[in-house]
Amino acid sequence: MADNAVQDAKLWTPVVNWEKRPNGEVLVWREDPLGAYPDKLNARLVHWATIAPDRVWMADREGTGAWATVTYSQALDRIRRIGQFLLDLGLSAENPLVILSENSIPHALMALGAQHVGIPSAAIAPAYTTNPSGLGKLSDIARQITPGMVFAEDAGPFLEGATAAFGADIPFAAVRNLPPTRPASFLFQDILKTEPTAVVDEAFDRVGPDTVAKFLFTSGTTGSPKAVIQTQRMLCSNQEMIADCYGYFRDEPPILVDWAPWNHTAAGNKCFNIAIYNGGTYYIDRGKPAPGLIGQTVANLQEVSPTWYFNVPAGFEMLIQAMREDRALRENFFKDLKLLMYAGAGMAQHTWDALLELSEMATGRRIPLCTGIGSTETAPFALFCTDPQDKPGNIGIPAQGVTMKLVPADERYELRLKGPNVTPGYWRNETLTAEAFDDEGFYRIGDAVKFVEADDPRRGFYFDGRTAENFKLQTGTWVAVGVLRAQLVNQFGGLIRDAVITGESRAELGALAVPFMPALRGLVDGEADLDDEAVIAHPKVRAAIAARLLEHQRQSSGSATRVMRLLLMTEPLRFEKGEVTDKGSINQRAVLAHRGELVEALYADAPGVIQVDKELAA
Repeated sequence: MADNAVQDAKLWTPVVNWEKRPNGEVLVWREDPLGAYPDKLNARLVHWATIAPDRVWMADREGTGAWATVTYSQALDRIRRIGQFLLDLGLSAENPLVILSENSIPHALMALGAQHVGIPSAAIAPAYTTNPSGLGKLSDIARQITPGMVFAEDAGPFLEGATAAFGADIPFAAVRNLPPTRPASFLFQDILKTEPTAVVDEAFDRVGPDTVAKFLFTSGTTGSPKAVIQTQRMLCSNQEMIADCYGYFRDEPPILVDWAPWNHTAAGNKCFNIAIYNGGTYYIDRGKPAPGLIGQTVANLQEVSPTWYFNVPAGFEMLIQAMREDRALRENFFKDLKLLMYAGAGMAQHTWDALLELSEMATGRRIPLCTGIGSTETAPFALFCTDPQDKPGNIGIPAQGVTMKLVPADERYELRLKGPNVTPGYWRNETLTAEAFDDEGFYRIGDAVKFVEADDPRRGFYFDGRTAENFKLQTGTWVAVGVLRAQLVNQFGGLIRDAVITGESRAELGALAVPFMPALRGLVDGEADLDDEAVIAHPKVRAAIAARLLEHQRQSSGSATRVMRLLLMTEPLRFEKGEVTDKGSINQRAVLAHRGELVEALYADAPGVIQVDKELAA
């Protein structure tokens, strides 16, 4: 691809330096320093409410109805009222606000109202409350942060679970369906009637870089979810790093259309705060990359042209299908777009190629398609790649102010990070905090990387798997799980969404694959009455999967990269068991821990297992 075929977007111009230590460790950092940033994020909201009071800050809708909007001046007024109410109720860092419902304008205002006066909030995945099997983790969360109040936009689905986890006496606020007989219950509409006093401004003035802005919880795969402290310094420094990378934000307030849940750092920190920091507009997308829900996303993108867009690879897959069939959608989506970002899982080459092809069809130019790496503990922006690439996978270079430490481990490098965007630790857990950092204060992110070009950090890095996921075969050969998963998904050409690699201490590798049902149904076109299990068992589907598996095996270089048997999973992955996040990212270890019977079936050649030689013989 020629450089002049790439969309001309103003992005960063980094200056990378590095040092190799005698022990083999490598330090990588930016010579161009991080710019100044405010002591608290809401200072930016106050700024925009002053200079652009009538600009829309946030918009939301269900279906195809009219957008409900809130301007920056309206947001600041409501945030100050909420802040006064929460102070009057006695909330604090020791007794923060818990938010249980999905993304909405009231959710956003409650979180910012708390943050404005120095009270942390904690957005919790709704499934912990609405699914009985998640209540144990919700109770663990309650013990960790001892909340002072619970908010849910619709109290109906959440009241019973919240009462079980937090107690019947905890104050509860909601927009609707709040039983009038419940003690200490408050309607959101009444909270907004609170008159703010000078106490709000005094509390706002006391908020500083070390003030806890919020708690975000990790998925808690093998135990209780961990409360990751998010300070104002983390959020503000991270947004300045982001504004440096996406330089056009400084000249053109961004427009975002985003579905990802705010209880995750990707949307709850990065996307949510991008609008506030840069004076942009955030359109809440109530769709999701799932059958039956992607239509809402499509309807929103038919009306709103984002200037920056984030999704997971599965979401892009569904959008690609829609854009191939709908020229108007394609043209509106790409019309103002300057950059696409994917994360949450490896992107397949066919998805990458299709997005670039569609952007060129719509605009005559290819929109940059990029990714990076980070975590809840890094706020999350840490590394990013903006250089044009021919294939997915380059996670880039460190952001301004971030130092990478690469520690040699098993013929690759363990990644560690330090910067103002890194958490000070886990709330009320000194042991976990100490374990998370090395003796130089670098955060152990748990990922491995490798150089794109040997010994030249300027060219970026490839993700080389989670250090906790990798295992050895019976032969003692290490398996790089993350890399293999990405390769396998790519080689299956859209027939599977993701895979869990099996084979620890066994003779050969296997895979439990998550089927992409729209693609599999396309193989049995004309038999629409079949349910999912019947589609998966269909001879045409099995033959197509076997053919892809054979091609994968032909391209593999050895036993540690060659999957010999595969089973398509028919039961959906379970969020409340930590198998998958509500953003769609799979946790390999959790699936293996909870689905041992499938692994045994895979190696016992049970019905449904696909092996190339047997399928070809059949």
